[in-house]
Amino acid sequence: MDSTLLKVFVAVANHKSISLGANELNFTQSNVTLRIKQLEKKLGYPLFHRVPKGVILTHEGEKLYPYAVEIVQKVEMAILHMKNVTHQELLRIGTSQANATIRLLPFLEQLKYDFPQMEFELYASGTPQVLEKLLDYKVDIAFITGNPNHKDIEILNTFNDDLYVVESQSRKSQNCILGYRELSTHFQYFQNYCKQEGNNTYKTIILENYEVMLGCVKAGMGKAFLSKIIVDKYGYTKDLKLTKLPEKECDLETHLVCRKDYVPMIAEHLKTLRLNH
Repeated sequence: MDSTLLKVFVAVANHKSISLGANELNFTQSNVTLRIKQLEKKLGYPLFHRVPKGVILTHEGEKLYPYAVEIVQKVEMAILHMKNVTHQELLRIGTSQANATIRLLPFLEQLKYDFPQMEFELYASGTPQVLEKLLDYKVDIAFITGNPNHKDIEILNTFNDDLYVVESQSRKSQNCILGYRELSTHFQYFQNYCKQEGNNTYKTIILENYEVMLGCVKAGMGKAFLSKIIVDKYGYTKDLKLTKLPEKECDLETHLVCRKDYVPMIAEHLKTLRLNH
């Protein structure tokens, strides 16, 4: 069976849409429709029901889906492995937004110096989304906040981000928490901390821009929970009051991780890497 047909099937099933599946694969919609029909003819069963908002799997399509996902992943792994059979030609890196700001550029610069021929692909989002990409074999390594404690994931390296509650030095802060994104590990941790301290009336603001966030903190619009590296990077160290929270069991260090069954060829190098910010 042609794995490309299965890849098209998986993309359409994931998006519940032929047009969105086509966009993901950079195919035309007519090409995707044709390939789905080819797969259905080969199997002898319809795989999708058409509904007003797109398509949904038939009973037969639901049975095929987990096998198709596994086959597509294995084929992609084989292609990547053959590309990297003698040395690491391509490294796909996932990173949370905080880590993209703190250490991604020094990390890339160091690897480019150590491995001049290596190419890179990048994916940045929140830690949960990055972990999902890693588990789906869409990235090779990932910078994430906190220990994933997952049976399929191996920790290659650990970095301390020197986290603080930051607030205005000169103005009284409003009862508001500022965060980069709703699903940020740091943002959710600080929310839980405030609730544990009896503060259940705070408001929240999501900004997706660290420089704007720090400017708002300086203006007294609220507090944030950030790495001192970010505060220093944007030049707000003298304008803000930094408070260290009591150490708790929650692991908020950054971990560089990979899948246990797909360890990059440069893993030993990554384990010894120390970065200057």
